[in-house]
Amino acid sequence: MALMITDECINCDVCEPECPNGAISQGDEIYEIDPNKCTECVGHFDEPQCQQVCPVDCIPLDPDRKETKEQLMEKFLNLTGKG
Repeated sequence: MALMITDECINCDVCEPECPNGAISQGDEIYEIDPNKCTECVGHFDEPQCQQVCPVDCIPLDPDRKETKEQLMEKFLNLTGKG
């Protein structure tokens, strides 16, 4: 699944630089995650880095974007040109 940022986001700016895929950007009011770039850090790290650094725990799995680890790895390979 891709991750999402909820409206509990406090715009602390710590998640954006941690994303190895460049999937996180500043939205109109809070940070947003591009689901087409989010691999939950599959291919880069064992755990999503944005979740690890978020001080308010506002980055859950997006229930509308269910993906298997295999699908996330395929997305990683396509994004990095290794596929």
